[in-house]
Amino acid sequence: MPEVLKAPLVVEFPFTRSLGPVQSAFLTGLRERVVLGVRTGDGRVLVPPVEYDPVTAEELGDLVEVAPTGTVTTWAWNHAPRRGQPLTTPFAWALVRLDGADTALLHALDAPGPDTVRTGMRVRVRWAEERTGAITDIACFEPCADGPQRPTGSTGEFEEPVTGIVAAARLDYTYSPGRAQTAYINALAGRRTVGERCPSCRKVYVPPRGACPTCGVATTEQVEVGPRGTVTTFCIVNIKARNLDIEVPYVYAHIALDGAGLALHGRIGGIPYDEVRMGLRVEPVWTEGARYPDHYRPTGEPDADYDTYKELL
Repeated sequence: MPEVLKAPLVVEFPFTRSLGPVQSAFLTGLRERVVLGVRTGDGRVLVPPVEYDPVTAEELGDLVEVAPTGTVTTWAWNHAPRRGQPLTTPFAWALVRLDGADTALLHALDAPGPDTVRTGMRVRVRWAEERTGAITDIACFEPCADGPQRPTGSTGEFEEPVTGIVAAARLDYTYSPGRAQTAYINALAGRRTVGERCPSCRKVYVPPRGACPTCGVATTEQVEVGPRGTVTTFCIVNIKARNLDIEVPYVYAHIALDGAGLALHGRIGGIPYDEVRMGLRVEPVWTEGARYPDHYRPTGEPDADYDTYKELL
């Protein structure tokens, strides 16, 4: 049994959102070292603020300044901070109810160790040196022995309010394709396409999943398919993707390789985009050192009859 492949995988993209009046005031306030909440119809002050009452769903807009000091309501110790977290040394994640608020705010608490943190301890905001109008303008909380600090008297009106934010979303994985797809990828390195046959319905799945999604049974019998195949359906791409050196328009298609019971997708080349059609017979084109076909091109054979691939659409 060959070793199952694994590799690091990072999914990363910028997330852009606009802000309504409540969130705009809250983040702009943080930039100005002011913490704002919002008052609900029953008199509670919510921090962080929300735009609609969680009980009545009524729109909220009565901004209330609260103190930058508060009380820890619960916490958990983070022994090993990860990339992008507020602190690079071990810290506590804490829910802090700021003085004047009725709900708690989640943030980092800088403390020497877990034995120094307790529910009920007093803390205060440590402001970031550079503030831009984001939750990271609160660098963290830190222990203090102070009573409630007096708010500055802000009304929530600021010059140059923050109206939108861009947050970097990032997920780090160690991805393993599993036994079946490891065999599939290793076969591609030899310019071969290998699927697995279901012992019950006899369909050949490419790429293989390790189990038949229809019958629910394991698949272990390897079957080499292709290399030629038939275009079952396709789309014309008119938007150029970042970091993809392909001129638009181009065609991406579902291709049923000969002997396969499932169509895979690939780019169609070697033919004008407006001449690609269902039933077109194609073959893979490999580039030097590639582990998968760069694209598929017409073979010159007559088009396949619709009845031969209609079950693979």
